[in-house]
Amino acid sequence: MFSKLLPAFALLIVHCGNLFSQQSNPFPLKNHIYKQGWIDFNKNNKKDIYEDPLQPVEKRIDNLLAQMTLEEKSCQLATYYGHGKVLKDSLPTIEWNQLILKDGIANIDEHINNTPRIKENETPFNNATAINETQRFFVEYTRLGIPVDFSNEGIRGLCARHATSFPSMNAVGCTWNKELAFQQGKVEGKEARVLGYTNVYAPILDVVRDQRWGRWEGTFGEDPFLVARMGVAMARGIQSEKVVSTPKHYVGYGDCKGARQWDARTDPHITPSEMYYIHEYPFRKVFREAGALGVMSSYNDYNGVPIASNHFYLTTKLRNEMGFKGYVVSDSYSIERLSDIHNVCSDHKESCLLALQAGLNVRTDFNTPDEYINNIRALVKEGKIPIKRINELVRNVLYVKFWLGLFDNPYTGNPELAQQIVSSKEHQAMALRASRECLVLLKNENNILPLKNNFKKIAVIGPNAHTNNYVPTHYGPMDYTFTSVYDGLKNVYKNVDVEIKYAKGIDLISKGWPENELIPDTLSVNENKSIQEAVDLALQSDVVVVVLGDGTSTSGESRTRSSLDLPGHQEQLLEALVKTKKPVVLVLVWGRPATINFAQKYCKAILGAPYPGAQGGQAIAEALKGDYNPGGKLNGTWVKSVGQLPFNIPAKPNANWEPMKNYSVANKGLLYCFGFGLSYTQFAYDSIAVDSIESKTGNITVRCKITNSGDVAGDEVVQLYINDVISSTTTYEKQLRGFERIHLQPGESKWVQFQIVPEDLELINTDNKIVVEPGEFSIMIGASYDDIRLKKSFYVVGQQAKNQMKTVKASVIPSKMMRDSDAGK
Repeated sequence: MFSKLLPAFALLIVHCGNLFSQQSNPFPLKNHIYKQGWIDFNKNNKKDIYEDPLQPVEKRIDNLLAQMTLEEKSCQLATYYGHGKVLKDSLPTIEWNQLILKDGIANIDEHINNTPRIKENETPFNNATAINETQRFFVEYTRLGIPVDFSNEGIRGLCARHATSFPSMNAVGCTWNKELAFQQGKVEGKEARVLGYTNVYAPILDVVRDQRWGRWEGTFGEDPFLVARMGVAMARGIQSEKVVSTPKHYVGYGDCKGARQWDARTDPHITPSEMYYIHEYPFRKVFREAGALGVMSSYNDYNGVPIASNHFYLTTKLRNEMGFKGYVVSDSYSIERLSDIHNVCSDHKESCLLALQAGLNVRTDFNTPDEYINNIRALVKEGKIPIKRINELVRNVLYVKFWLGLFDNPYTGNPELAQQIVSSKEHQAMALRASRECLVLLKNENNILPLKNNFKKIAVIGPNAHTNNYVPTHYGPMDYTFTSVYDGLKNVYKNVDVEIKYAKGIDLISKGWPENELIPDTLSVNENKSIQEAVDLALQSDVVVVVLGDGTSTSGESRTRSSLDLPGHQEQLLEALVKTKKPVVLVLVWGRPATINFAQKYCKAILGAPYPGAQGGQAIAEALKGDYNPGGKLNGTWVKSVGQLPFNIPAKPNANWEPMKNYSVANKGLLYCFGFGLSYTQFAYDSIAVDSIESKTGNITVRCKITNSGDVAGDEVVQLYINDVISSTTTYEKQLRGFERIHLQPGESKWVQFQIVPEDLELINTDNKIVVEPGEFSIMIGASYDDIRLKKSFYVVGQQAKNQMKTVKASVIPSKMMRDSDAGK
């Protein structure tokens, strides 16, 4: 490989010169540093230990640290946001020699990604070339040549202009498909690597506990086990392509008080046991099982201590208990919030000190990092923090860079390959698969769906029927090919004598939003006119497909709501269409659960589409017609009223139940429970079996048989829940501990097997120790949280179980170095 490096680098400069000729290149290629089999990063014409690929990594890090000055070390503890965010230049300029960048930097985030649209990201080829050229500045024109980690977002596909657009993480959660989550991660990692990005800020592991929260659309769901299994799969997929996975937001961020955001992302009301069982759980699993080498700290505090300055969570928990080996990056501005919002210190310099002491490696904010870096230098010189601590934090950053292989080949971008595989047909097919599998059938009265060719005139109505407003580009691809629901129906019926007509009917939100969510207003003259046009179309049609729900103005970061009703005046449109007496099929494009009580009562069918991505319209149309049988399941609890909140699972015994005889207005049942989802076919459950009724270890294998008893092929998500029947402290009434999505032809049967391990059974006892207690455990297998079809019990017995009165610590799977063939597995 190394013999090919020099011509490749020379070609890189040719590419840069040809592509960006309007910019004079002030940094000629330093050919002499590229040797046979190694790179002379420090330009001293000898092979130092850190430059030798054959040396052990720890020795290479030791050697590099010994050569670094305080100025260089401090620069490895900060992010510089890329072009269009903080950097004014898309490519290195002579002014960079005067910037703090001259001493290096830990990572450059979101550089030349999706915005602004410039020549450097006009094509994947250009993008990769520009990233490589930016890297060359640090390799050739800083003293020690320490490469940069190019980080980027990736919560609905890689945040690059031409990357493959996937559905939101909310949608991925509704697929309940671990293999698909792995494949999405693999696509993101592969596209990142060839474009030159080496670190993807995904997956999001927040366990969302309040349906009003604006960031529900960016999470896998409300259950920690679901979040963990999908998160482990996606992180493995990303790192299988030699790209770092950086999960976020660590930790407790999914349960901020009242679901509020912005500067109110504080004060989660979480007990220590709930923090352990629910919010820490996905991170613990992803670090131990997937070996993720990045993590982003969250804005919130816990028990009075902000996470950004929380030594217990950033060091004791994260590194000592969870086995994390990489570097911690702050969420933007979370360090400065210590003084500016949390008020736990007086100024930014003290905020810097607290973060460093706690174990936060890399500061991020949407401004230049000069103040923070200079504060580090001053704190060391003043004796307020020892250089040993700085070395420890820098070592974590360098470890990640060595794992990435940046000291063997710092130019990971491959312009030719990028042009071939970014948003390739194969990747687009994977994204379409995700768009299909996320769809959840919520109602199907008298089997009106699929529509097949039963209706000759279809009216397609609603603010989400012919728009891409529900495909956010924030933290995702920008330039993509979009198919609306209207377009999709035209596609699937193009060879059939079926007429498809469209009317918008109403805007997603009404004038005065969001204030009029609190004080409802009346329809305007134009809205009445638009609704009447939709009604007229409905009256001329045989069936009405109305597409309502969320968009970028109603769901997303800092878009918490006080209501879960349909936004704006969408409900009035729906009521008017129902009054036509035509059969109404609701397609609900959603970023969060909605209180669609009217729709559930009066619509003939409801198809849920959780932010289904750029190809979502095609997938929805296929499901409506019957070319695809929806098999997704809800990733959260859908209440009937916002007044029922908080309402989520897992829950303590009877916490989500109150007898109606008490005339409680707070509990009128649910719209849909966690894990709910219908199909165009039916599935039978039988033959539950366990390999042992009694176990000394808590390791149990459970099997059951699932049969497609209907007439069409379909997917079923088989869910396994566990209950500790008698426990010394209260435990959850049902804990999800296994799920498998299977595909069955009509009449076909499959055996589904689950492996229960001791960690699935643990609790925190009255001595505050994590144990597996002897006794009965109930297994429940079914189609949803409420729809349990099979039950069986097993017993943990014997002295071994009784002696487990100590912390149960799972084995940690270390992240391998780049040269290992199974890195990240």
